[in-house]
Amino acid sequence: MTRSVAGTSPQGPPGPVASSVPVFVPDPADGRVFAVSRAVRSTEVTPEGRLRFDALARYLQDAAEDDLADAGWREPYFWLVRRVTVVIGGYPAHGEPLRIRTFCSATGPRWAERTTTVGRAGTDLMQARAVWVAVKRADGRPAPLGAEFHRLYGAAAAGRTVSARLSHPGPAEPQAGRAWPLRASDFDMAGHVNNAIAWAAVEDLLAGLDWLPASAELEYHRPILAGHDIRLAASQTPDQLSCWLLSGVQQLTSGRLTR
Repeated sequence: MTRSVAGTSPQGPPGPVASSVPVFVPDPADGRVFAVSRAVRSTEVTPEGRLRFDALARYLQDAAEDDLADAGWREPYFWLVRRVTVVIGGYPAHGEPLRIRTFCSATGPRWAERTTTVGRAGTDLMQARAVWVAVKRADGRPAPLGAEFHRLYGAAAAGRTVSARLSHPGPAEPQAGRAWPLRASDFDMAGHVNNAIAWAAVEDLLAGLDWLPASAELEYHRPILAGHDIRLAASQTPDQLSCWLLSGVQQLTSGRLTR
């Protein structure tokens, strides 16, 4: 486990982006902050060389797993992501060395928020705040976090609480959208489509835009399972892109990207 101080001067990304400087949550004064280094690989970037959002989602998962392994805690439940919000000051590029810091920033009765910051050379570029729900391995029901969780992560959370409620509306036309086929490699150990795959759908839409978001939020309404007939729907204004993965009229995931 290592500790470091958050940078304060995010650099702009390649391509058009909002000019406002993002506000990043600082590392906690007390409690556990885990940090790991990695480089941006050729398999993680667009043809233009910027880090893709689905690759960022895998960074967040890897840092969380590495944190748990470093803590030596074998948690008694699975974690399912509920909501991820990303604030962007710059986009990492191919080959850049990155430093990734992660900590528990808030808790609820059966869920917790993990804040993860991605930076390069002392400058913070992206920060994600993800709400994860603890679910029992036996039946998939939400589980209390427990004393061991609070022993490890309570000091960093410092009594802050977070809601697991979702807020995105559904599409105006529930039957809209185009087919978005699933692959066997999209599924994880829980038998669900991995949460990074929803960000791959976001990348499909970003490829048709002439701007990059300064913030992005994804909400996970229901697990995507084998046998779902998935459609990708989207709507756009000059400053915002909304998108959904749908099965029939069911809203599975929803996204909101803002300039």
